[in-house]
Amino acid sequence: MSVVPFFIPHLGCPHRCVFCDQEKVAGASGGLPAPAELLARVAQYAEKARGRDLEAAFYGGTFTALPRADQERLLSPLQPLLAQGALKSLRVSTRPDSVDADTASFLKSFGVATVELGVQSMDAEVLRLSGRGHDAASVESAVAALKEADIEVGIQLMPGLPGDSPARSLNSLSRVLALSPSFLRIYPTLVISGTELSRMYEAGSYHPLSLQDAVSLCKEMLVAANRESIPVIRMGLQPTAELEAPGVVLAGPYHPAFRQLVESELCFDQMSRLLSALPRGSRVSFVVPKGKTSDLVGQKRENLSRIRRLFQTDVVAVREDPSLAPHTVSVEWDGGAMSAGL
Repeated sequence: MSVVPFFIPHLGCPHRCVFCDQEKVAGASGGLPAPAELLARVAQYAEKARGRDLEAAFYGGTFTALPRADQERLLSPLQPLLAQGALKSLRVSTRPDSVDADTASFLKSFGVATVELGVQSMDAEVLRLSGRGHDAASVESAVAALKEADIEVGIQLMPGLPGDSPARSLNSLSRVLALSPSFLRIYPTLVISGTELSRMYEAGSYHPLSLQDAVSLCKEMLVAANRESIPVIRMGLQPTAELEAPGVVLAGPYHPAFRQLVESELCFDQMSRLLSALPRGSRVSFVVPKGKTSDLVGQKRENLSRIRRLFQTDVVAVREDPSLAPHTVSVEWDGGAMSAGL
């Protein structure tokens, strides 16, 4: 599936959360795209899709808090493309308290197949301190309404918000996993210039997660989601020119390859479990699923360096095996082989 993105930063949203600056995060600003812009963008992406299915997605704002006429203005021009098969599906992002049964029915009638909910946390204190304006019950009822309309639900979480802790983040995740969403996105909280959170940070009343703490926490969240077979389709904000401009991210665990840091830390844990059962100084080879070599090796080969320091182990090779189960690492040595999963 190839996504045709449309960004409507902050449009429709009745709140300004302490962390929010959608223009800088999404790298886009302005009003609603005109019908001609919608069609032109889809046509542009169709030329590059090479036969892949296309999904038009509205990100950034609170889609279902827009006036219904504006929602129709965005969705109506795309209906012929859905009917012709030029578009496979539609996706929108919104707030949990802006979804009810009538909203879900309306979206379904316009071919919306997926709704992403900006949940951020299920903790009442964290939601209050972050200025979210909704509670956990709103999340539960929104998910129920969307599922009743046969719409897939994705949920976004933001560990590290004001008042949050690793225990609270993991509890929020547990409550979200119990709702059986189709997928998750996990965005550790960043301090963006010009936001209320930046003023809290500068006043010393907010302390962001360090990069290492965020990686460790998100690793636990990833493992928990994987064990429930709920995919985490993104971890960490997408790098944009706006986000990476000097002075935009004031603090917090920003890294352009955040997901890889998390995956590498998970691989390191698996390697350590395997090597703890072998004699020190063993010569070993590691085997990973297809495409996972860089995660196991780590950035700047840091995982291999750590393994040598801790276990005095000589890693003679790393190879890929497409038949290996996802999130599995195997070790081979002269005496045999064994594997570690989650």
